[in-house]
Amino acid sequence: MSSQTNSIVADMSLAPEGHLKIDWVKAHMPVLNRIREQFEQEQPFKGLKVAISLHLEAKTAYLAKVVKAGGAEVAITGSNPLSTQDDVCAALVEDGITVFAKYNPDPKEYKELMIKTLETKPDLIIDDGGDLVTILHAERPELLAQVRGGAEETTTGILRLKALEKEGVLKFPMVAVNDAFCKYLFDNRYGTGQSVWDGINRTTNLVAAGKTVVVVGYGWCGKGVAMRAKGLGANVVVTEIDAIRAVEAYMDGFTVMPMLEAAKVGDIFVTVTGNRDVIRGEHYAVMKNGAILSNAGHFDIEVNKPELEALSNGKRVVRRNIEEYQLKDGRSIYLLAEGRLVNLAAGDGHPAEIMDMTFALQAMSLKYVNEQYEAIGAKVVNVPYDIDEQVARNKLASLGIGIDQLTAEQQAYLDSWAEH
Repeated sequence: MSSQTNSIVADMSLAPEGHLKIDWVKAHMPVLNRIREQFEQEQPFKGLKVAISLHLEAKTAYLAKVVKAGGAEVAITGSNPLSTQDDVCAALVEDGITVFAKYNPDPKEYKELMIKTLETKPDLIIDDGGDLVTILHAERPELLAQVRGGAEETTTGILRLKALEKEGVLKFPMVAVNDAFCKYLFDNRYGTGQSVWDGINRTTNLVAAGKTVVVVGYGWCGKGVAMRAKGLGANVVVTEIDAIRAVEAYMDGFTVMPMLEAAKVGDIFVTVTGNRDVIRGEHYAVMKNGAILSNAGHFDIEVNKPELEALSNGKRVVRRNIEEYQLKDGRSIYLLAEGRLVNLAAGDGHPAEIMDMTFALQAMSLKYVNEQYEAIGAKVVNVPYDIDEQVARNKLASLGIGIDQLTAEQQAYLDSWAEH
């Protein structure tokens, strides 16, 4: 199958710039480079088809090339309309990968591109937000039989997968990559923390120092966003529904309060919950004139846009990726990137060195599920610890860092209940 003949992309003439972007991230992804060498030798996906739905930018493109190097026939689509980069898509097509993706398609075309990806009849899936798996189960069940399993990138996707599993309708195993140590400790915390502020800062061109930043949700992503906001000199407020996380935020030095109170004092808001309507009408009613809203959760439902529109006389685009909602009482509230993932819709996403670890987990988890899908069965499983640890060891090796090992006596001491 010719990738160029079957692909749907915006403009093939953009490919040269896309190749430069991919080459840049490749040079900064040593763990994935090591896995690519392994895959080229072992060919773990020889004769198989792999469908990928991820934020389609350069780092994702390199993951697709690594999977292809393992013998797979790869088809890829985006997981967010505003994070797809057309030059990267064109470059991938030239590299022999089938691409169904464009920047900012309308909702109907966006879904059609996902369905086109699934119509390649994949054996394995890499998903982000559970979209491919959900479409397979809800709309294209005739394509389920061939799927051996897959790997899921995000908290949102894992929630959807576990709901499918709980209802007894999940048809194949999925590895919860998001729950691996080398994912949430580094990607969610350091990757989200840096890339969210990269997106906000480049979009608004405003200073964070001295402002009050409200971080909605104190999971691993929220921890990273709050940490980086503090580093930029902001006063940080955290809102939570989980009492344990709220205590943690308090002891980390942040002010904790309910959302309705935080709405009155916030200058910049960042939602990172994975849930819907965490900022809504009652909050808009008490916000400052000029408040800035952004979302770093997977779907554009955390900031309730219909209720914001209902309170407004109109809206206008005042800068790229900034919409001003002109409220009926004369105030203005600004929404970044249409309420979509601000770090990807208004930025380039996580740093390459961070995604090196995450995509190494994805590649190795895909290999694992392909080898063990019959034994695993139709359920959501964690990344095996040995894969998690190997990714960390490869990362340390790439940095030239060594660590200690237990002596035989130390190991015997830890394994014994008697010698203390």
